[in-house]
Amino acid sequence: MFDGLSDRLSGIFDGLTKRGSLKESDVEAAMREVRIALLEADVALPVVKDFIDAVKKEAVGQEVLRSVTPGQMVIKIVHDHLVEVLGPENEAINLADNPPAAVLMVGLQGSGKTTTTAKLGRHLTIREKKKTLMASLDIYRPAAQQQLKVLGEQTEIQTLTPVMGELPVAIAQRAMDTGRKEGFDVVLLDTAGRVTLDEEMMAEVAAVRDAVQPTEVLLVADALTGQDAVNTAAAFQEKTGVTGIVLTRVDGDSRGGAALSMRAVTGCPIKYLGVGEKVEDLEAFNAERLAGRIFGMGDVVGLVEKASEVVDKEEADKLAKKMLKGQFTLEDMAEQLKQIRKMGDMEGLMAMLPGVAKIKNQIANQGIDDSLIKRQEAIILSMTPKERQNANIIKASRRKRIASGSGTSVQEVNKVLKQHKQMSAMMKKMGKKGMKGLMGGLGGVGPGGLPPGMMPPIGR
Repeated sequence: MFDGLSDRLSGIFDGLTKRGSLKESDVEAAMREVRIALLEADVALPVVKDFIDAVKKEAVGQEVLRSVTPGQMVIKIVHDHLVEVLGPENEAINLADNPPAAVLMVGLQGSGKTTTTAKLGRHLTIREKKKTLMASLDIYRPAAQQQLKVLGEQTEIQTLTPVMGELPVAIAQRAMDTGRKEGFDVVLLDTAGRVTLDEEMMAEVAAVRDAVQPTEVLLVADALTGQDAVNTAAAFQEKTGVTGIVLTRVDGDSRGGAALSMRAVTGCPIKYLGVGEKVEDLEAFNAERLAGRIFGMGDVVGLVEKASEVVDKEEADKLAKKMLKGQFTLEDMAEQLKQIRKMGDMEGLMAMLPGVAKIKNQIANQGIDDSLIKRQEAIILSMTPKERQNANIIKASRRKRIASGSGTSVQEVNKVLKQHKQMSAMMKKMGKKGMKGLMGGLGGVGPGGLPPGMMPPIGR
C-alpha cells in the first residue's frame, strides 16, 4: 500500500535533507512536488489543496528555515499534517451498550463485506475478548448466508442459523434476541449489497438500523476503487448515518488515495484496514502508524501485534531459553520460518520494518518473497532429524541429497546453512554477554541495518 506515494515522497524529502539550509523557494518547489505526488496517488483534489495550504503556511516560517535541520523540520510538518488528515484520534469500535452491542455491516456488493464481517468477528473475539455472533441478512445473493456460515466455522465464530423465507429486519431482530438469551457481547449483522447504490437498498439498511439501534454502522469499501469508494462512503453517510469505515484490499492499493481522502471528505473515521485475503488480515486503523509506513519509518507496533496473534508463547519461551544457552538448531530455524509464514506475506511484513523502504528494490531484485520462505522450510524438512540437530555433519553428499529431496539447488541449501550458522553465532554471543553481546553481534549487519539471519538470505 502507498508504494507509489512513498517512493515519490522519499525522493522529494531526500533532496531537502541533503541541503544544509533552505530558502522559501526550495520549500515551495518541494510542496509542488508533494501536490503532484498526492494527486497521482488519487487523493481527492479538495483534500490535496487544503493539505498543501496547511503545510505551506507552517513550512515557510522563519523558525523552520533558520532551524538547524530545516529539511527534517519540513518532513515532520508534512508527517504531522498527514496524520491529521487521516484522523489523529484513531477511534476504536464502539461497543459501549447493554450486551449485545449491534454492529451493522453495510456496503456495495463485491466490496468484501461478508469476508470482512468474519475477519471482524475473529478480531473482536481474539483481541477484544468479546463473545461474538454473526448473522447474514443477505437473502438475495445465492449462498450468501452459507458463505458466512462457512467463514464462521473457519474462524470458530458462531453464526445465526438461517430460516427459509425470513426477511432482513426479522433476521436482525432474531439475532439480537439470540444474542441476549445466549450471553453474546456483540452481534455482527451482515446486510445485503447491490452492484450500485439504489433507494431500495438504502431503505432496507435504514429499516434494519431503526429496528436494532446499532452502536456502529460500518461501511465496507474497496480501496482499489479509489475515489469511487469515497463517493460511495459519502452516499451511505447521507442516507444511513455511517459511523465508521472499513477499507478492504488495502494491500493491493499502491496509490492509497481512498484512505487519504475518506476521512476528510466524509467526516467518518476509518476504523479497520483489510490487508490481505486471510481471516487474520484485518488491522485496527492507526493514523500515526500508517503515516509512518508512508514515510518509510515502518510499523514495529503492528509487527509485534501480528506476531502476538500467531506465535505460541510457550514455544517462544522454550526457544528463548535455548538461545540464551547458545543453542539454536535447524529444527528451531524451521519453527521460526513457520511462524513467519503464519504472520502474513513477506512484502507486507517487510514494509513494517524501519529502513526497509530504502532497500525495497534491492530486496525485490534478490527474490525475497513467500516462495523463498517455503523453499527454506522444504530444505530443512528434507534433512534427517540427526542433521537438523547437528548442522556440522551436513557435508557435500548430504547437501546434494537434501537439494534433490526438497526440489532446490545445492547453492540454496548452502545459503540456508550459512544463514543458520550466522544466527547460531549471534545466539551464542547473546547467551554469553546478554544484550551487549547481541549488539556486538550486529557489526556485520545485512541490508537496511538488519542483522544477518533476521531476514531470508539474499539471492535464490
